[in-house]
Amino acid sequence: MYSGVSTACLFMREMNEDALTILSELNVRGTEIFLTTHSEYTEEFARLLKSRLNGMVVNSVHLLNTQFEPQLFGGHPRARKDAYEILEGAMRSAQIFGAERYTFHGITRLKKNAVSRDYGKLSEDFGQILSVCGRYGIRLCLENVHWAFYNEPGIFREIAKRCPNLGGVLDVKQARLSCYPYPMYIRDMEGRISHVHFSDVDDRGKICLPGKGIFGFEECLRRLKDAGFDGAVIIEVYAGDYGGYEELKQSCEYLDELIYKIGG
Repeated sequence: MYSGVSTACLFMREMNEDALTILSELNVRGTEIFLTTHSEYTEEFARLLKSRLNGMVVNSVHLLNTQFEPQLFGGHPRARKDAYEILEGAMRSAQIFGAERYTFHGITRLKKNAVSRDYGKLSEDFGQILSVCGRYGIRLCLENVHWAFYNEPGIFREIAKRCPNLGGVLDVKQARLSCYPYPMYIRDMEGRISHVHFSDVDDRGKICLPGKGIFGFEECLRRLKDAGFDGAVIIEVYAGDYGGYEELKQSCEYLDELIYKIGG
């Protein structure tokens, strides 16, 4: 295991390319690049991002879900076609800057009963998305998100039974917001967990950097290790959840010490 920082932590503080420069100067080992708009899905922008890495590992790419991901499952032929064109472009760009994984939300749950329980049909859609990602050497990884498709334990397992190449992403904040204990998600994704999103929470429920709150990271890391996980633990908080950028590096060091302690 190793620590990293998502560029989402610097959203609205820095543009993505400058966020990478800052993280690399902090000697952060790995990152997840959170592309936030269509102009960032281009090959030209991907080459700019690559030039700012300075040896930093890009564990994964994350895209703004509501721009096109739900339409990948939609029935309207034009909307679906456009969504797949956006996906192709984004994966082509992610390949350029070296991401090997795609953190995916999929369908949004904006309306009651908006998501079908027809896992056969859903798996066909996931299979098509997996195929596009695979052409660029990128693994599709479904994240637990309380307002999106994977909002409760058991859903991942149903899709993964039919899509053996699907990876999983554990987000401990989203597990808490979904009102299910995070170990239930670990069990659901066991053997398939690609990477993890970490944040802490204080005794008032406010999100903060790992090591600044009360969440039991050592226990969580041990559970992940027992489940066979050996990947990146990516810090993902909001820009207002910390002060100076040096705190991001300190949080990585905190996680790295725990990883070393448990032999991860």
